[in-house]
Amino acid sequence: MKYDVIVVGGGSAGSVVAARMAEDPDTTVLLLEAGTDYPDLANLPEDIQNGHTRTAEDERSEHNWALRGTITEEQGEIHVAQGKVIGGGGSINGQVFLRGIPQDFDDWASWGNEEWSYTKVLPYFRKAETDLDIKDDFHGTDGPLPISRKVGETWPVIQSAFHTACLQNGFDTTDDMNGVEPTGVGVVPMNNQKGVRMSTAITHLAPMRHHLNLTIRGNVFARKILIENRQVTGVEVESGGEVFTVESNKVVLSAGALKSPHILMLSGIGPKDQLDEYGIDVLQNTPGVGANLRNHPISPISFRVKEGIKLQPDASGVRIALRYTAKGSDDSNDMMMTTSSLFSPFTGEMLPDRIGRISCVIELPAGAGFVRLNSADPAVQPKFDYRYFSHPEDMRRMRDGIRLAVKMLETDAYKDVSDGRVTPTEEILADDDALDLWIRQTVGSARHVSGTCKIGPDSDPMAVVDQQCRVKGLQGLWIADSSVMPQVPRANANATAIMIGERVAEWAA
Repeated sequence: MKYDVIVVGGGSAGSVVAARMAEDPDTTVLLLEAGTDYPDLANLPEDIQNGHTRTAEDERSEHNWALRGTITEEQGEIHVAQGKVIGGGGSINGQVFLRGIPQDFDDWASWGNEEWSYTKVLPYFRKAETDLDIKDDFHGTDGPLPISRKVGETWPVIQSAFHTACLQNGFDTTDDMNGVEPTGVGVVPMNNQKGVRMSTAITHLAPMRHHLNLTIRGNVFARKILIENRQVTGVEVESGGEVFTVESNKVVLSAGALKSPHILMLSGIGPKDQLDEYGIDVLQNTPGVGANLRNHPISPISFRVKEGIKLQPDASGVRIALRYTAKGSDDSNDMMMTTSSLFSPFTGEMLPDRIGRISCVIELPAGAGFVRLNSADPAVQPKFDYRYFSHPEDMRRMRDGIRLAVKMLETDAYKDVSDGRVTPTEEILADDDALDLWIRQTVGSARHVSGTCKIGPDSDPMAVVDQQCRVKGLQGLWIADSSVMPQVPRANANATAIMIGERVAEWAA
């Protein structure tokens, strides 16, 4: 059977694209997901459904690609969790629903991407959501995705102490981190409802499953996009040990910022030198494929939590964050600070017993990494390197952020909570070189990979897709995921990826 459109990847954006395009009864849509599809959402596995846990991010989980990538030279390769299940990363994440700030999108527009200004993207953020707390022109009221801030709930002691410490250090508060004035400390909006992780597989895709024009196939691995005379003709896939072709003149690639550039290169679209090295026929020399890898470095200080303090799951309860601008920075809100006690809200890492953290995040990194081929075999994961701190400005801001976090911990707000700092030591803090080395040795990574197939004008030789997310030089191929972001937003990437899915569903129709 030939479909009107094939969506490759059922993650946060791909589920949106498939569901929205299937709203047209005259359009046949095939959604392919390499991981398992769970059509009966009432029987979702516990690690996917339960928003209190992050066990699906474990390296041994069947719902995780469990990729390996380099973070710094000192650490070498580390485990990088990527969702391999219907709902993708949105089915295994921490349910933070922070949009990029307005300046993110106006910056994108200033680089020649006029379709991506804040005024252009705002309607699609609103379309995706129903904000249960804030009713105004900047928030959705009838979208499929419920967003809340746990208004009225008692704050966990760890979160409350951090909020007070921010105030004692002179920071303002913000009532709306997804609004036009997101600066300051406030409650993080979440897409968790009554302990359930509300992925787009639940909110967007599930209500459309009964439509006869929508076909969803799990455990189908996309090997490459098929192209003849610059026109997409379908996708080569593997399932049950067999390789076969599914046909369509329209393909929307939504495999994420690590897998989407990988699939493009396997298809003959990418840097010529890499394709030649692995004997892949060059259909189009596109040097920007796999370049410009962006992500948020996360460096935490740790402290002992006093006995008697109840530690609560940070995954679905009230969570506090601080958005602020680093000293000497020209970019507003380029830093974030959060706190945790059971596991990291960004990395999903389980923390030692009775240990709390204050984490510093570079929200607008100056440095960039890459994704490259490792083999012509689609089953061999690509090589990727975040190249954290390759730009000296990133290290300067992180160093200052760590010292600010230490200052937070030393305020009166923590006198009944903290039993003393564990790391970094005073000796490390006193010396810039020692602190820089400690940061490189201990820095973690968010799950906010982006930028590897970026949007850009024709004047940008590294741009991969045009304003409507069509792959340049080809007919019938779009990309809808975080890879098209020219820079990672100053926020968790999930909300912005969903917005991109909403937009591409209209453009590819």
